Amino acid sequence: MKPGPSITRLLASLLFAITAAHADEVSVAVAANFTAPLKLIAAEFEKDTGNKVLASYGSTGKFYAQITNGAPFQILIAADDETPARLVREHSAVADTQVTYAIGKLVLWSAQPGLVDNAGAILKSGNFAHLSIADAKLAPYGAAAVETLRTLGLYDRLTPKVVTAENIGQAYQFISTGNAELGFVALSQVLKDGKIEGSSWLVPQQLYRPIRQDAVTLSGAKDKPAVAALMNYLKSAKARTIIQSFGYELP
Repeated sequence: MKPGPSITRLLASLLFAITAAHADEVSVAVAANFTAPLKLIAAEFEKDTGNKVLASYGSTGKFYAQITNGAPFQILIAADDETPARLVREHSAVADTQVTYAIGKLVLWSAQPGLVDNAGAILKSGNFAHLSIADAKLAPYGAAAVETLRTLGLYDRLTPKVVTAENIGQAYQFISTGNAELGFVALSQVLKDGKIEGSSWLVPQQLYRPIRQDAVTLSGAKDKPAVAALMNYLKSAKARTIIQSFGYELP
């Protein structure tokens, strides 16, 4: 015999109450390039599990310094695979939790239509005043941008035009506000509904090392069920669909 609608609603409300009672908060340090995807993933995670994500966004290098100085983050969602591995080696993160959740793509972007062509020829012409790049010491996308310029043999010539941003989010801000005519950002920052406004050049993969982006559980949170739940959720079909929609490759 099937339960009636009123009993079904009662069971659903009881299940929600039980879930809410066991809900927890997860403190996450998130690489700036992953801001938009993580916000969507966090909303779905909260809806599906009742657990809440408390996210801070910034440069991977800066988060490393904060974590090693005792910042109470529970998960690092980095823009590289080296920083999580380093934290594991230093016993600040849990070794068997490190996972590649996305592979990032670098793009030369301008808010101005027609400024950047699909071969990035403007870099060779140098017909611009400012080129925004995230700090290569702190931001993996900044390091990829510098590597690209070196591979092209343009680094020394263009260095006087470079405007260094603290992270990839600030690099995007410099370009979108016109403080720099163009710059290197993550594809995920400028891809909206499958299109890129302004003008852009998707940097060929052979010009820089693959940007493998890893997440890892930090040592102080290794026994937290909500933390493990979010780490698993990053590998779920729902999360992977969101990640892919922002132009990332999946591992």
